[in-house]
Amino acid sequence: MDIKQTLEEQLALLCASLAATAVERDRRGGHAAAERALLRDSGLLTLAVPAKFGGQGERWPVILRAIRRIAAVDSSMAHLFAFQHLQVASLSFFGSEAQQQEWLTRTVRERWFWGNANNPADKRVTAVEFDEGLVLNGVKSFCSGAVGADVLLVSAHLECGRLIAATVPTDREGLQIQGDWNAIGQRQTDSGNVVFEDVLVKPEEVLNPGPGSSAWASLRSTLSQSMLVNIYLGIAEGAHQAARDHTRQWRRPWVLSNVEQATQDPYLLEKFGEFWVQLKAAEALAEQAAQQIEAAWQRGEALTAEERGAASVAVATAKVVAARAALDIGSRLFEVAGTSSLHAPLGHDRFWRNARTHTLHDPIEYKLRDLGNWALNDVLPPPSAYT
Repeated sequence: MDIKQTLEEQLALLCASLAATAVERDRRGGHAAAERALLRDSGLLTLAVPAKFGGQGERWPVILRAIRRIAAVDSSMAHLFAFQHLQVASLSFFGSEAQQQEWLTRTVRERWFWGNANNPADKRVTAVEFDEGLVLNGVKSFCSGAVGADVLLVSAHLECGRLIAATVPTDREGLQIQGDWNAIGQRQTDSGNVVFEDVLVKPEEVLNPGPGSSAWASLRSTLSQSMLVNIYLGIAEGAHQAARDHTRQWRRPWVLSNVEQATQDPYLLEKFGEFWVQLKAAEALAEQAAQQIEAAWQRGEALTAEERGAASVAVATAKVVAARAALDIGSRLFEVAGTSSLHAPLGHDRFWRNARTHTLHDPIEYKLRDLGNWALNDVLPPPSAYT
């Protein structure tokens, strides 16, 4: 059995397990310890770890499709799964060979789950340099996956304003992970606050070069955005499947429709046709963007600003379409599935709530501005934490 068949089986088993409890867990919110254990046990947390460090060294299109499949049944777990691979990739972007050897080998050997404390919009964590390393103080918000993680990727600002990144074990003294995430969607992403009170960062834990120092380093943001594309597309696909299943099983024909079955109603067929077009467009753009990401990744330190910019354009284009599809289908599934689909225990509202919560991560209006500047003026999106 080859690796692709094995991966397919692992994903199928994982998605089936997550789907069985997704609605109830979405209602409950909080920390999904058992489901995170499923992710650990699946063997899929090392997909992005290079083979030379003991990982699977999988290509990004494969990893991004896996994120999408999980998001279709449980977008909170897909979020955590995606961010695991983002933090792992961050070591390739920012870490030395020795740091990669240390952290990535241990990720595989000790089955680490990585968390995020790298929200670039929140600049409240400060770093002070001294002989033994850095000391961090402050609060970082939207720290997805921090609860239950073994290691965090942390960003902070030095007095001079320079941004630094570091790896910090979650058992480090002074580090307090708050389980205070309580949004209307993405309810089990553990995306609350992390408090730093005189937290020591050892010299070997500081990643160098820092974010934004080269075209290669800035590709991290583009990779992050491509993961969001596939979370949104997965939500849209999950909403479409829920709408299809409910309409076929439970929807009754409207009294004025003059059809025997709801599946023959021309207005419902039109809506499902619209859903199909949105999904196929988003899927094609997501696949194109994934190939661009992989091509840029393979270039490594030789990546040029123009190549990085081209990948950013592809990802931004896919993100706009995927975000709109998730929001639209997540909302309009009730139009096609009918009144019975509003039954609260079905949890069909979770698709829209999850999409609405996550698509506020960074406004698509700014993606459209960048894309417009490219389409009209041939200006590639400038590197940033969100491009």
